[in-house]
Amino acid sequence: MSFVQRQASKMPDTIYSQWRAQSVAAQVCETAGDTPPERLMQSIWQHQRLRREALRTTDGRVVRVLHPGFWNYEAGPDFQRAVIQVGDDFPTSGDVEVDPIAADWRAHGHHTNPAFTGVILHVIWNGPAKTVLPTLRLQPHTDAPLAALADWQAAESWLPIQFAGKCRAPLAELSVEKQDTLIAEAAAVRLQNKADALARHARRHGWESAMWHGLFRGLGYKHNTWPMQNLAERLPALRDLGTADALGWQARLLGVAGLLADDLPAQTPAARKHLRALWDIWWRERDALEEFILPKTVWRFAGLRPANHPIRRLALLAHWLARDDLPARLEQWLQIDYPKTKLAATLNETLAVQPELFWKHHWTFRSPRQPKPCALLGPTRVTDLAINVILPWFHARATAGKNPNMQTQMLNRITTRYVEWPPAQDNAILKLARQRLFGIPRRLATAGAQQGLIQITRDYCDHAPATCEDCHFPDLVRSL
Repeated sequence: MSFVQRQASKMPDTIYSQWRAQSVAAQVCETAGDTPPERLMQSIWQHQRLRREALRTTDGRVVRVLHPGFWNYEAGPDFQRAVIQVGDDFPTSGDVEVDPIAADWRAHGHHTNPAFTGVILHVIWNGPAKTVLPTLRLQPHTDAPLAALADWQAAESWLPIQFAGKCRAPLAELSVEKQDTLIAEAAAVRLQNKADALARHARRHGWESAMWHGLFRGLGYKHNTWPMQNLAERLPALRDLGTADALGWQARLLGVAGLLADDLPAQTPAARKHLRALWDIWWRERDALEEFILPKTVWRFAGLRPANHPIRRLALLAHWLARDDLPARLEQWLQIDYPKTKLAATLNETLAVQPELFWKHHWTFRSPRQPKPCALLGPTRVTDLAINVILPWFHARATAGKNPNMQTQMLNRITTRYVEWPPAQDNAILKLARQRLFGIPRRLATAGAQQGLIQITRDYCDHAPATCEDCHFPDLVRSL
């Protein structure tokens, strides 16, 4: 049985899952050669589908990826503003170039192109280095076989489409009920993909580690996902220092994140008081954690609303870590039969914390005091965590369970919550998907429906040009 067939066998035998299995099988065949397509290699690097703790350059030096960089769709290196530490050198910020073979560096003229002077790491599939740059081979370090990575890419990669798709007409001919069923089946595939990612982590580090890994990433948003993941990976070292209250965990997290402000005179009196309390703790622990401290350059603050600042998210995580009972509270929440209209509110209550007076009335260390309380976690982020982390985490655990009856019962409960969850905040991806597939501002009533629409877009729109040539989805819809 092939990898794609094994993956398909884990999902319900629905029309959409059958379509997807056939499409992914064709894509895997295209990547069966010795060197995968550059786009797949770029996806592997962007999402760090690597055994990150074992990375070595071709000459044997340890590579620590503090941030993989931002994917550059224009001319120049593939990833910009990456932060990489090689061997005993200090972390360096620069560009990363991904080439299928090392010889492409000269063949593509990178060695004479001024745009590539900032490259600090050359990433290739396999073989010896061909430049003086630190060179990393992907093939020995991937966390799954190539066929599995090709299947994953089909689900995760997304390329914006600028024009209405050819599937709009056949979709319009379907009844609303058939449209909803198709979207729900696609949502089930997306839930399985998210659960698989958490299960992969759990197999190596345990279920609780997988939960924290997901929560840290989920609170990092799209711009700060990687520094948050780095902090999650350092939790064992932080816990080795012993238990701590919420203030102690703030000191550890903010200190290792490189975000603990040290210019006290420039802060407001309230901020200075809170920072002094944090520094009193951090001074005692900093030497033990010095090797893990991130450079501030890995964080991205431009365009962030104050409520989304990583400092606030780390303060929230500090409270969760200090209580040390989050998995148990989440399991209790899952066991209770709430009406669907109460799902978001009850999870918000489960995740809510009582912050210190400072965080209750300040967005950041530099913001003025707010007259109204500032929640460390709002309803929008609660929905994002539920759909992207918490429910997939429970789904992965239920799937791995030994009791078939209990497994079926829990999977039904988890899937129902996923499907019925109130819609998340709209975004550019959803707006573009609705325009491309429906041509009208079709309202999606649940977060599950939103996830299904994104999944269809990634499975099909990403693998066809803007003109929809060679896309099989319109014909598949007509066959219903």
